[in-house]
Amino acid sequence: MTGITSYGEKRLVLVSGRAHPSLAADVADELGIEMVPTTAYDFANGEIYVRFAESVRGADVFVLQSHTAPINQWIMEHLLMVDALKRASAKQITAVVPFYGYGRQDKKHRGREPISARLVTDLFATAGADRLMSVDLHAAQTQGFFDGPVDHLWAMPILTEHVRTRVDTSNVTVVSPDAGRIRVAEHWAAKLGGGPLAFVHKTRDMGRPNQAVANRVVGEVEGRDCVLVDDLIDTGGTISEAVKVLEGAGAASVIVAATHGVLSDPAAQRLSECGAREVVVTDTLPITAEQRFDTLTVLSIAPLIARAIREVFDDGSVTSLFDGNA
Repeated sequence: MTGITSYGEKRLVLVSGRAHPSLAADVADELGIEMVPTTAYDFANGEIYVRFAESVRGADVFVLQSHTAPINQWIMEHLLMVDALKRASAKQITAVVPFYGYGRQDKKHRGREPISARLVTDLFATAGADRLMSVDLHAAQTQGFFDGPVDHLWAMPILTEHVRTRVDTSNVTVVSPDAGRIRVAEHWAAKLGGGPLAFVHKTRDMGRPNQAVANRVVGEVEGRDCVLVDDLIDTGGTISEAVKVLEGAGAASVIVAATHGVLSDPAAQRLSECGAREVVVTDTLPITAEQRFDTLTVLSIAPLIARAIREVFDDGSVTSLFDGNA
């Protein structure tokens, strides 16, 4: 027989950047492992240095970094970690991105614009990532930008399980903040008992980012408990205006549920004053003390990410985590 046959076992390794260390620690706890010690710091001119303190040769490495503010710094650190892993002879590198930076720029709205979401996937591929994993991409088509496996996780099971305890499911209307997310609202409605759907008609000036005007609600909301669902809340302007429109249309109560709490200033003030009974997000992004308010609930996304990592490592089915709907 020619050659050498190896009988070594597979090795799962988790590493994390500095953007959201508490989430990485929670994921490691769920997996029952310790993270590889990592040295990371900034030079005086802003350049980033990273190094892993132990060998990752031949390992299946999951490198976790959520793209929070300052977003460009953490994306760059993520890319450098992937490059370091490639040069350290990791067998397979999965970039775990709970919140995917530039995900809202997935197409050209006008001429001479970039498709930034595509550029980010190209950067990860060039750095050496073999696989991407993310939670609730702003546009599902972003999966097609990466020439390799993409695990698109849904936070919906976590959010709906919580919301079910807060409402009378026989009197729920699921509301989409715009007509473009009706499909997501349909999935929500199915999980909450099959109630009616509604959406808020809004207008947006593409020349003025983070600004939209909610005009009116289309659907049955009077006297009903409304669950307003979206993938992310940034400055909170669209969501807070939608809550006011729903209340003006006679909604009995409004709960806001979103996966990603970006919560750029002045989101906390807007959401605390908009009249929503509760605002529910996950911790795909770090929520600082300044971003928190009395009606905010933050759910852990770590169990979902840990289960998906384990399925990938064991050559299992990530889709099975979502009843075959992912």
